[in-house]
Amino acid sequence: MPKIRYDNMDNVSTDHTLKQFNQWRQERKHKKKDYSFQIPNVPPELDYLHANRLDTSITWIGHSTFFIQYEGLNILTGPVWAKRMGFERRMGEPGIEIGQVPQVDVILISHSHYDHLHMSSIRRLYRKGTLLVVPVGLRKKMVRKGFDNCIELKWWEHTVVHHVKISFVPTQHWTRRTPFDTNSSHWGGYVLEPANALPPSGNEQEEALLPPNLYFAGDSGYFPGFKDIGNRYKIHVALMPIGAYEPEWFMTSQHVNPEEALRAFLDVKAETMIPMHYGTFRLADDTAREALDRMEAERKRLGIAEDRLKVLKYGETLRIHPEHRGAGS
Repeated sequence: MPKIRYDNMDNVSTDHTLKQFNQWRQERKHKKKDYSFQIPNVPPELDYLHANRLDTSITWIGHSTFFIQYEGLNILTGPVWAKRMGFERRMGEPGIEIGQVPQVDVILISHSHYDHLHMSSIRRLYRKGTLLVVPVGLRKKMVRKGFDNCIELKWWEHTVVHHVKISFVPTQHWTRRTPFDTNSSHWGGYVLEPANALPPSGNEQEEALLPPNLYFAGDSGYFPGFKDIGNRYKIHVALMPIGAYEPEWFMTSQHVNPEEALRAFLDVKAETMIPMHYGTFRLADDTAREALDRMEAERKRLGIAEDRLKVLKYGETLRIHPEHRGAGS
């Protein structure tokens, strides 16, 4: 029986030839980049995070790993505590040491690339009762690895965990862990909503008292699906990638650049954006300083209010009380 291979919307290809890889390698030799800037760490609010089951909170661990507290659940996105990614050493310490992370209820995997799915990290965090949510095509592999409490979702499908509706939404990307499993599972992002929320009433005061809807964009090139997500869901906070985009002629189909990240932020109609996927591992030729500077320049050009972008440090927690949902605290 032939293996199922998954595609992007409109069958957009992210494939590259050996000639293109070699061209990138040659270009890299002539680039002089300053990688001295490092994202700072702040001491994590461990007492608060261990005690909290009421507030919505978002803590950046690094790269695309966030510790999210939402409607009483402790949720992790793409847990990666690895010290290295291939030949590249991690450029900053994780925001919370893995042994200090509060017990995790749900782990969300966007796709199976190593910088988003680190088996050793998951094994350290997975406990009895922890649910692993993965893209379609990946569950069988995770069960073989010993993670029995695992469900897989197709694009636009959802599951409900306690009081949280978790929806799997499209991205434009690809995946591979070995030479033999290219695109054998899908890729995507997640939307978190209160499961018992009523349809929007139009009363802003009433809606402001509800928990915010969160969108974790995973890994993606810029594509029409961002507008589809914005039309299907009311997004309040978007966790959006801004790094691993250079050289752009090579990366454009699979990673947004900072300007495209802001365009996607506007497409999904979110109130607040938290940038991610930069400064932790050197996956491409851009630097964290370049990504942040380009994002800030584009924010000004587009006239987006400064307080709508929340640039977190490693270990920093954004607490979102319902009455302050738009601005955070």
